[in-house]
Amino acid sequence: MATQKICILGGSGFVGQHLAALLVEQGKQLTIATRRRERAKHLLPLPGVEVVEADIHDPQALKSLFAGKDAVINLVGILHGSRKAYEHAHAELPRKIVTACHAAGVHRLLHMSALGADVNSPSIYQQTKADGEAVVRAGEKTHQLHTTVFRPSVIYGPGDSFLNLFGQLLKLAPIVPLARGNARFQPVYVGDVARAFAASLDDPATYGQAYNLCGPQVYSLVELVQLTAQTLGLKRTVFPLGQANSYLFAALMELKPGRKLMTRDNYYAALKDNVCSEGFPAIFGSPTPLEAVIGYLTEADPRRNYGRFRQLARR
Repeated sequence: MATQKICILGGSGFVGQHLAALLVEQGKQLTIATRRRERAKHLLPLPGVEVVEADIHDPQALKSLFAGKDAVINLVGILHGSRKAYEHAHAELPRKIVTACHAAGVHRLLHMSALGADVNSPSIYQQTKADGEAVVRAGEKTHQLHTTVFRPSVIYGPGDSFLNLFGQLLKLAPIVPLARGNARFQPVYVGDVARAFAASLDDPATYGQAYNLCGPQVYSLVELVQLTAQTLGLKRTVFPLGQANSYLFAALMELKPGRKLMTRDNYYAALKDNVCSEGFPAIFGSPTPLEAVIGYLTEADPRRNYGRFRQLARR
């Protein structure tokens, strides 16, 4: 029987809202947990979506959220924070999710990890992502879970905090130095990531598998920022910093209040290229070229997805 009732953790975020819209189009019923309902108000127009205020780090709250569900999708992750914060989000939470799935009788779990997840990485982000993966995979044996893990490279698309963030920087600065500017990435479109999650839900061939998700082309960070400037019609000087200056730049950016452009942990993660050794998994179709969709950078309208969700609601 097809999976119908799904609980999404992290569903109000960037990937979550795109995945939620896709699943709603497929007729799924979604429960999206959030600490504050206000953060998920853009999802309310979606038919079949229930937004629930809950502390997802509370085991009892998780058990209640998962009761009667066919599957759970965990998209929770943080890019910046202390070691404790990384461990809390990436390792401790998956452990609680696995336990709550067992208690609620849920046997299907999809989990968002990250390309480069490695317990031996110098990056705490990548270390804790690997820890979370291990917990989820162990749940297959200890709690009879059918799990699928996804490891995307950097994800881009409408509403992202990657190319959009660089776009904001480019509008302010005529000269843009980049820490680890020569680091290579293989960015993947958010729609392709959502499609992979949705396609795997009812496919037994994906049980127990871990998939690396990358786009069709590799870029250096400098190339990505230059492409962003070109798309926005801006003439900017973009250049990579050397290793020592990259570390210093990351350390200084870490001290900046508010939204972080980079931290030392991001610097450590970028010491190794974030690329796939194999192509996009054929089971999920073909990846979208960045150049085919990068025009979203010129559509800086925060209501873009809200309008799409309203259209879905009227169907």
